[in-house]
Amino acid sequence: MQVSTASRLAQTGEYYFSRKLRELAALNAAGANIINLGIGSPDLPPHPSVTAALTATAALPNAHGYQGYQGTPALRGAMADFYQRHYGVALDPATEVLPLLGSKEGLMHVAMTFLEAGDAVLIPNPGYPTYRAVAEICGAEVREYDLNAATGWLPDLNALAQTDLSRVKLMLVNYPHMPTGTAADVPFLTRLVEFARQHEILLVHDNPYGFVLNETPPVSLLAVPGAREVALELNSLSKSHNLAGWRVGMLVGRADLLAAVLRFKSNMDSGMFLPVQQAAVAALALGPDWFEELNTTYRARRELVIELLRALGCEPAPGQVGLFIWAAVPAAFVDGYALSDAVLAGARVFITPGGIFGSNGEGYVRASLCQPESVLREALNRVNTWKSNIQERHAEQSEASRPQK
Repeated sequence: MQVSTASRLAQTGEYYFSRKLRELAALNAAGANIINLGIGSPDLPPHPSVTAALTATAALPNAHGYQGYQGTPALRGAMADFYQRHYGVALDPATEVLPLLGSKEGLMHVAMTFLEAGDAVLIPNPGYPTYRAVAEICGAEVREYDLNAATGWLPDLNALAQTDLSRVKLMLVNYPHMPTGTAADVPFLTRLVEFARQHEILLVHDNPYGFVLNETPPVSLLAVPGAREVALELNSLSKSHNLAGWRVGMLVGRADLLAAVLRFKSNMDSGMFLPVQQAAVAALALGPDWFEELNTTYRARRELVIELLRALGCEPAPGQVGLFIWAAVPAAFVDGYALSDAVLAGARVFITPGGIFGSNGEGYVRASLCQPESVLREALNRVNTWKSNIQERHAEQSEASRPQK
């Protein structure tokens, strides 16, 4: 029997990394021993207090049942305290904080709550591929806004304002930006809020990278005056607290908007495992020492990844924030896909082609910092050995092509 897929999936393919990880697994099964610098899944453990809270709560006999759809008061309070301490944003934990099973889940919840056929969504190019996927699944029209090096990877709001925005309901934004590592300052975010207000667009700000290799204090969009009227913000403990597999995120903002999202979310899950919630409470209470220790490790790794990319002829832009390094592809390669494929085949190192994030990323690659220094040094050695072998072959071919005397 043939069963057709729903039309909502017509434009949505399998997530790139889902396919790529299968390919890498097959290569490793054949003995390739690939070094994966593609995905930003932190390899470092959480703070010991976090795992202690998890195990202590898991030992309680009443910890294993269904949980509330809004999370425990303790978790919502910890999230609100986190926003007050780090961003200077006051939130009502009862109504303005909604815990999530990861912020990726939150993107779908927000899209399914507010979008329908006929609506349009502004998404960044380049940007996280899930932004496009959730819009398409909801039947909304995707409208890309360009980000490029010439504009500092920030949208040209004046140019956007000259377009027909009458059907635009949501605008997805992400700063510090992934994949480019660009941080947005308060003056830009202020202009963004005013743009949304003028055009009656709901901003959805995806903000998981502000604590990683950020030399300035992290910023919440909700700290901008007037933002609460036009914006929701997603945040996550995946990168900042090494809890990627634990799936702990949050959506914060206006109470009425969160109540609408909860109407959808409550039909999709049965709450977060209580030990994970208690562990998240412990994680959110960590202070500056935790982030400094984390960033000390990432700074050392960043130097090695930059050296590796430069060995490939790529030149990363300075001042990048987050778990990745974004770099332009040298002229010897047509695009990031070509360079990625060549490095995978020749050096057994995988780096992400920038084109998966949109057409404006085609001339770039992205490399992750989520490998130990020993692995990054091995990756660098493989790249240098590969390059040396290529140079030797070219020299041999050049010698062989010379006329014999």
